Amino acid sequence: MPNNSSPVAEPVSPPVEPESPPVEPVETKDPTSAAEKVHAALTRSSTGSADLRELESGLDSLQSDAVRKARVDWSRVLLPVAAVVVLIIIWQFYVSLGLKRRDQVPGPMDVLEQFGTLWAEGSLQEAVWTSLQRGLLGFLISVAIATPVGLLLAQVAPLRRAFGPLISGLQVLPSVAWVPAAIIWFGLTDATVYFVVFMGAIPSIINGLISGVDQIPPQYRSVGTVLGASRLQMAVQIILPAALPGYLSGLKQGWAFSWRSLMAAEIIAVGGTIGFGLGSMLNQGRDLADMTIVMSAILLILAVGILIELLVFAPIEKRLLQRRGLLAGSTR
Repeated sequence: MPNNSSPVAEPVSPPVEPESPPVEPVETKDPTSAAEKVHAALTRSSTGSADLRELESGLDSLQSDAVRKARVDWSRVLLPVAAVVVLIIIWQFYVSLGLKRRDQVPGPMDVLEQFGTLWAEGSLQEAVWTSLQRGLLGFLISVAIATPVGLLLAQVAPLRRAFGPLISGLQVLPSVAWVPAAIIWFGLTDATVYFVVFMGAIPSIINGLISGVDQIPPQYRSVGTVLGASRLQMAVQIILPAALPGYLSGLKQGWAFSWRSLMAAEIIAVGGTIGFGLGSMLNQGRDLADMTIVMSAILLILAVGILIELLVFAPIEKRLLQRRGLLAGSTR
């Protein structure tokens, strides 16, 4: 007799899921900077001991960063001083060899003694003040003239093609070549000195500004056009700030040329209403065949140029490069 009973279904066990590996807690990275640590500790809702310790460590880091930034890099001071001392020692050693007469190559102490004599007479102060005010005034006027001219040449291509080679030629031309012409045109007056300074500084500043404008990314002009900037606004508010690195290089070179041009004018143009400057002191030492006066004038001319570079241009350049993230160790 057939078995009509249905087979009993075996119970099906549920599928066994593979055990997943234990999930390790994700470690959150600590804020990278001390300021972020302080901010994270202050914005948490809890005020546990761990938060207080993190807040304390962040504040300590901020304080140490501030101390580190305020610390003076003495190597920038000591190394130049050491170099000067070494040069003076070499100078004195050469003088002690007796290869030249002392009236031709005076020693450091001879020049120092002459410094004291010139200071007591008041001629040293007069020479430094006269040349310094001429140089600074002539340089500032040169900047006022060269900046709009440079922007105009950089913005207008036909003018640049027409006058660009002339500006470069004037920069190469030695400024001392202008002294005879300036004496004929203006006589022995301060106008002669200032004209020579202008012709030495203006071309360098113009070329530096044009070089800075050439390095500006084209997107800057596109943004200015989209914002509806006029040609004047484009030049003053967009082009000039963006060209500051090249413009600053032109200013530094312009100051160097103006200072050299001033000395050339003061050496050649003597007499009349022209005052007594460092170039005049140099010429006086030549006329008297007194090398101590000549060396004193040379050292003063060198010292003024270095001080202007260190006290004026170097801080401005460092600040500009730091703000743009172009200086090693700078923060954006």
